[in-house]
Amino acid sequence: MTKGNPCGIMKRILIVLTLLLLGASVVAKEAAPLAEDEAVEKRMVAISEEMRCLVCQNESLSGSRSDLAQDLRREIRTLIKQGKSDQDIMEFMVSRYGDFVRYRPPVKSTTYLLWFGPFLLLVGAIVALVMYLRRRGGRAEVAAESALSPEERRQAEKLMKLNESESKQ
Repeated sequence: MTKGNPCGIMKRILIVLTLLLLGASVVAKEAAPLAEDEAVEKRMVAISEEMRCLVCQNESLSGSRSDLAQDLRREIRTLIKQGKSDQDIMEFMVSRYGDFVRYRPPVKSTTYLLWFGPFLLLVGAIVALVMYLRRRGGRAEVAAESALSPEERRQAEKLMKLNESESKQ
């Protein structure tokens, strides 16, 4: 058995991999169009950008790859083809899934918490911080009052000097 040249083997592997990659690009096809009607697709994307994916929740309906999002986009396309206006489509989706499906829900009594909840939490956190700092400031005053008397301080210094001298030995 003879051993091959390591550089020669690497070159052959590199050539084979390059040919495989080039062959795959030759076989590749052009991407199929997204929709039969480009105007319908553009309208669907514009409408679905304003809606939240009910599965992902932090992603728009148009950007989500979940099965539900694909079904909802198909439903929006169907409604567009039926001649429904953007407002009609949005009302249909809200009637089915509630205001949560909208990225910008309207301000009304059922969405007050959604709109003003974060500000209420911020105010509550500030109040809690102020109360905590006031209590902590009172403890510092108590600690200052219970400081060592001059006699206790002399005893503490004496003990510290004694401890230092023992540790040096």
